[in-house]
Amino acid sequence: MNELVPDLVVLSHLRWPWVWQRPQHVVSRLAQIRARRGARTWFVEEPVSGDVREPELRHEEVDGLTRMWLVVPAAPGQPEFLGFDDPAARGYGDLLHALLSRRPSRPDVWLYTPMALDVAQQLDAGRLVYDVMDDLASFKNAPEGLVLRQRRLLARADVVFTGGPSLHRSIGRQRQHDVHLFRSGVETAHYARSRLLRRPHERPVAGYVGVVDERLDLELLRDLAERLPDWTLRVVGPVAKIDEAALPRAANVEYLGLTPYEQLPEVMAGFDVALMPFALNEATRSISPTKTLEYLAAGLPVVSTRVADVVGDYSDVVHLADDGAQFAEACREVLLHDPRARDRRVRPLQARQEWDFIASSMATLLDEASRPARRRLTGETA
Repeated sequence: MNELVPDLVVLSHLRWPWVWQRPQHVVSRLAQIRARRGARTWFVEEPVSGDVREPELRHEEVDGLTRMWLVVPAAPGQPEFLGFDDPAARGYGDLLHALLSRRPSRPDVWLYTPMALDVAQQLDAGRLVYDVMDDLASFKNAPEGLVLRQRRLLARADVVFTGGPSLHRSIGRQRQHDVHLFRSGVETAHYARSRLLRRPHERPVAGYVGVVDERLDLELLRDLAERLPDWTLRVVGPVAKIDEAALPRAANVEYLGLTPYEQLPEVMAGFDVALMPFALNEATRSISPTKTLEYLAAGLPVVSTRVADVVGDYSDVVHLADDGAQFAEACREVLLHDPRARDRRVRPLQARQEWDFIASSMATLLDEASRPARRRLTGETA
C-alpha cells in the first residue's frame, strides 16, 4: 500500500534510551513502515521535572522517529520522573494536540500504559491501539487507578495486542474482540553475532541480561553464587525499584549495569550459560521474557525458573530448575549438551517470532481496523 497514512503517536511509560525491549523493537519498525508512506512517528515519554520556568516540550530525532517528553518546573521533594497522570503534568495533552493539529490528518495513538489514556483522549485519535506488554498492575509501585484505566482503555481501543499467552488469556477475559497475541520477538541476526565473537575464557560464566528488579529471585542468585565458586555470575542491566544493598555480593558475582543494545552480542559472547532466575510471584505471573529467544539466538543454553510462559512455549529448548541447587546442577549439565540439536529445535520458534514479522503484522491489523470487514491475520485472536 502506498496511500498516505496518519502519523503514529506512541505514549510509553518506558523511555526510549533505556533497555531496548518490546516498545523500541516494535515502534522503530512501525516508524519505518509509516515513513515509507509519508507519515511521522512520535514516541512520547512520561514527563520529567527540571530547571524550567514553565512546562516545555522537548524532542530529538532518533532511530527514524521523533522522541518527545515534557519538562515541568521542579518543586521541592518532587521526583525527577513523573507519571502521565501527575498533576504537575496537566496540559501535556493540550501541548501535544497543538503540535499535532498542524499535521494533515488525525493521528493513530498507540499506548503502552493505561495511565496515558487521559492524554490520548486529548489527541483526537483516528484509531486507538493498546499493546499490553506486561501486567503493569502487578509490578512494584504500580500507580493508583491503573486497573480502572486499563478497563476503560480495553473498552475504547480499536485494536489490542498482547505480549504473551498468559497475558493474552487475562486480557481475553476482559475483552472478547480484536485482541491479538504477539509473543515477544527476536532479531536473530543481531544476536547471532555472539557465536562469531565467542572466545575461550578462564572460568565458566553464567550470565543474566535485563532489568534487575522485583521479578528476580535474589536469594536464588545468592545461593547459585555459593554453589558455583569456580564460576563467574555476570549480571548485565540497570537496577530498578529495589535497593542495591539487597543484591547478592560475592567475589564471583559481577554487575555490569546498563549496556546498549548494540553491545549485547559481545556481552553474551562472554557467557557459557544464560540465566533467567525469575521469582515466581505476582510480578512474573504473566511475563513472557524477551530474553529467552535472544539468549538462544546467541547460541547459549538457557536455565530458567518455571515461569508459566517459558514452560508453555520453551520447555523443549530451555532447562527448567527451581532453586539454587538445581540451577547449579543445570549450569554444569547444559555445557555438555549438543548445541546443534538445540539450534534445530529453536529455528521454528525464531521464524515465527522475528520482530520484522511481528511489526509488519501489527501494522496490517491496524490498517484493517478501519475497514468494515476485518480480516483475521494471526489465527490467535480472542
